[in-house]
Amino acid sequence: MTAHMPASAAACPGCLATPMEPAAETPKDARIALSLPTIHCQACISAVENGLAAHPGVHSARVNLTLKRVMVDAEPALTAPDLVDVLAGLGYEAHELDTGALRATETDRTGRDLLMRLAVAGFASMNVMLLSVSVWAGAGEATRDLFHWISAAITIPTIAFSARPFFRNAWAALSVRRLNMDVPITLAILLALVTSLWETALSGQHAYFDAALTLTFFLLIGRYLDHRTRAVARSAAEELAALEVPRASLVTETGERDIPVAELAVGDLIRVRPGGRMPVDGVITEGRSELDRSLLTGETLPVFAEPGRAASAGEVNLTGPLTIRASAVGQDTSLHRMADLVAIAESGRSRYTSLADQAAKLYAPGVHILAALAFVGWYVYSFDLRTALNIAAAVLIITCPCALGLAVPAVTTAASGRLFRRGLLIKHATALERLAEVDTVVFDKTGTLTEGTPELTNLHEFQPQTLAVAFALARGSSHPLSMSIAEAAQAIGTAPAQLQDIAEVPGYGTEATWQGRRVRLGRASWVGAEQGDQTAAYLSVGDGAAPQAFRFTDALRVGAEQAVQKLQAQSKHVLLISGDNTKPVEILATRLGIADWQAEALPEDKAARIAELTEQGRRVLMVGDGLNDTAALTAAHVSISPASALDAARVASDIVLLGRDLTPIAESCVTAKRGTKRIRENFQIATFYNIMAVPLAAAGYATPLIAALAMSISSIIVSLNALRLK
Repeated sequence: MTAHMPASAAACPGCLATPMEPAAETPKDARIALSLPTIHCQACISAVENGLAAHPGVHSARVNLTLKRVMVDAEPALTAPDLVDVLAGLGYEAHELDTGALRATETDRTGRDLLMRLAVAGFASMNVMLLSVSVWAGAGEATRDLFHWISAAITIPTIAFSARPFFRNAWAALSVRRLNMDVPITLAILLALVTSLWETALSGQHAYFDAALTLTFFLLIGRYLDHRTRAVARSAAEELAALEVPRASLVTETGERDIPVAELAVGDLIRVRPGGRMPVDGVITEGRSELDRSLLTGETLPVFAEPGRAASAGEVNLTGPLTIRASAVGQDTSLHRMADLVAIAESGRSRYTSLADQAAKLYAPGVHILAALAFVGWYVYSFDLRTALNIAAAVLIITCPCALGLAVPAVTTAASGRLFRRGLLIKHATALERLAEVDTVVFDKTGTLTEGTPELTNLHEFQPQTLAVAFALARGSSHPLSMSIAEAAQAIGTAPAQLQDIAEVPGYGTEATWQGRRVRLGRASWVGAEQGDQTAAYLSVGDGAAPQAFRFTDALRVGAEQAVQKLQAQSKHVLLISGDNTKPVEILATRLGIADWQAEALPEDKAARIAELTEQGRRVLMVGDGLNDTAALTAAHVSISPASALDAARVASDIVLLGRDLTPIAESCVTAKRGTKRIRENFQIATFYNIMAVPLAAAGYATPLIAALAMSISSIIVSLNALRLK
């Protein structure tokens, strides 16, 4: 935000001492946040930033491609709807976000911090290793001691800085009387440092400075890879809250005025214009229109809205202005209750124990016991505290979980790269492990298995003249069915008929005069037709002719049939759970060969069905794209959403499908199983390495050179095994 320096700041001290009239306060710039779900590349960033910057009143616009969001600093008079219109003109869909509901900072400070500590540890370990080579080559006593002291001067500040994440995590565990993987790591690093300083002070032959730094370096690599897999994930409940409409138009006796949604109360009258999103739950008191409920309920087609009908927060008003009386505001709205469902489901998923954590529970106490036994055994045998401490340190260093620290992150990174090339982005650290356990797959319908757009199926049945009339009427409406008719007619080169007095009747359709006759395109009841089972728009051309039906189906998503067949071939139980009406869901389930399906499911119904399957011992993969899917996506064992999904759904999911093809979903399950197999192989490699190395260390044969080489070799083998996934 640009800060404006008050004019008085440049005055002389004498002037400042003179009382002055307070200057008029300069209005602060408005900060507007917009979600941009359709941007995908650098060209999009440039188009959005340049397009907004050229608009009068905009001071700056900064796009974050990862979050698909733009932050705009503008004059107070400029509103979010103004900028949404600007972006629509540029060809980009935009939704207003509540800046107060978004976290204060988006910067990845933890990642930069780990990367900096990794770089320092790597640089220091290379320098100390060079000094150690001279010692191992047989340097004289004076030279050896000098090199050891120089190594100490490099190692101590490096360890204090680079190993701080391990120290902090180990202390946090010990403070609550618990062990984790960072406890033996910290003990090994500190013991290596203390024994090395002791040996250097006594002019000893061996020091573990290089081993301590190499250990820190390799473990930081694993920690950074692990962080990168977690960095993309954000809170879905937070994103849902940000999607709420921040301002509303309150209807009063003196007119309308915009106020923050937080100031609305039950019983207030609120005006929602065409294209606007419902800010509260309520009942329509005035106006007729159609409501797009697809993001909330999954219904393919808009529903008719008239006085007396209930409306929910998050629904979009399509064709005519509506006045609603608020029945639930703030925390009590249906959208907020959905956010609460997501938050509850998120807390349940966090209880999943990863393979690395399971290994740590056994590994950490085992390492401590081995080191303690080695110390006690050698002290009882030799009564030499120095020898016993050196051997205990060697045991800790050589068994320190470098290989275990890399086992999971290395495989996850390799698998993530493989899946990314196939069009899947893994967001959560344990998503790969959970995906490998899946035995049940639940699909949403609208926007997931289907494109969510109506497709005209009987275009060939109409005479050219009839189609020309329908084309001319459809061009005057923003209804999805009308838009589909217009696109189909234009695609075959149809010219629109010449109509007069074209008018859209909100909630019903479009009418006009053609050759002296009144023609209508819209609802069955409006044109005098009988409503059939299939989705249709009806055309009446007058003169007593029967209305003709334009029939539609929801276009199937690319790869939907293949994905379902491959998942069933993997012996996975496939379900279809949709908020859409029964007939469209039944038709789609039959077409795809899905025997288990459920229609007209509310968001809480979907989450409840997932919970029921989980209680039965099933591991559920949920695939969905709408607001109504967020709770189910979070409640599932693992979840996938398309890149075209609403931000909140993408945030709630563990994996994002980048392309339109659903085929990679089935392939991802195979890759996940292979990845988990590699993780278990890495644990076996680490275990075998320890079985071979621990006796050497306990017997006193593990010099600093052997410890450093063994630790490095085991880490490299684990990394190479992970790369086999590619």
